[in-house]
Amino acid sequence: MVPNELIQKVEALAKEAQSSFLAAGSVDELYQFKVKFLGKQGSFSGLMREMGKMDKEVRPAFGQLVNQKKSEIEKIYENQESDLKKAAMADRIMAEKMDLTLPGPGLATGHKHPLHQVMDDVIDILARIGFSVRTGPLIEKDWYNFEALNIPEDHPARDMQDTFYIDDTHVLRTHTSPVQIRTMENEKPPIRIIAPGSVFRSDSDISHSPNFHQLELLLIDEVVSMADLKGLISYFVKQFFGPQIKTRFRPSFFPFTEPSAEVDCSCPICKGKGCRVCKQTGWVEIGGSGLVNPKVLQFVGLDPKKYQGCAFGFGIERMAIIKYGINDIRLFNENNSRFLTQF
Repeated sequence: MVPNELIQKVEALAKEAQSSFLAAGSVDELYQFKVKFLGKQGSFSGLMREMGKMDKEVRPAFGQLVNQKKSEIEKIYENQESDLKKAAMADRIMAEKMDLTLPGPGLATGHKHPLHQVMDDVIDILARIGFSVRTGPLIEKDWYNFEALNIPEDHPARDMQDTFYIDDTHVLRTHTSPVQIRTMENEKPPIRIIAPGSVFRSDSDISHSPNFHQLELLLIDEVVSMADLKGLISYFVKQFFGPQIKTRFRPSFFPFTEPSAEVDCSCPICKGKGCRVCKQTGWVEIGGSGLVNPKVLQFVGLDPKKYQGCAFGFGIERMAIIKYGINDIRLFNENNSRFLTQF
């Protein structure tokens, strides 16, 4: 039989614990009360430790009483914990409630790569004077990439181009000139085309990339002269870089044109005064040009006595570098948003 004073002590402690649990305003506060009353060093554990001082006849009944009250308190704790968690979730939902009338978050939208912007600008400029786009395969036959352009197997000009060979008769095209050959084979003059696209050469440094882009112009008609070529290039340069830009021609050599010339323009960055881009000369090289070699016309079945042609080719990356003052060609391929979003 448990003495009344012990019974009252247990019930008083249970009542205190119950009141504390029900008064807790948060899960954290409730847990602190749990530690106080039900923890290893808590009040109920303290009651159990007092059993050592009791008579043997009292201990079983007292232990049973303490465990009974402890179980009741634990159920009250569990119920209160569940209620507090539900209330906390409800408060959180209300606090994070979405206002559907607000505008949605802004999304970063993509835009054209600077190389595509330059290519589109060039195509648009030349389309105004009657030139249309032609394309061709990236893996090209040796015939179209070299032979038909007057570059036979033992020609030293092949050393000028570091080529990726697929097999003995196929290469990754080193320029877009094969498109000119395919067009002249399949279309009758007059021909006014531009051939943009990717090309490949085994070269990689601050100013060269193994994969880059070129655009070539081809004009075939019964009467074509260097004056026509110079007029086309002058028109293009002024439209692309600005009306104040001048052009000049320097004698050069290309197997598929005769005569051939390198084309320079006054530096668009410094307006010819001298800067880092033009290496203080006031001029920058933009591409190669010339009249179509009569041998090339013969290769495609055109009579060189009846038809003449002119061609002009340049690198899209180089045009972008000159126009925007970029100092490293590798930036075009790095996909760095801080660089790309400037254009």
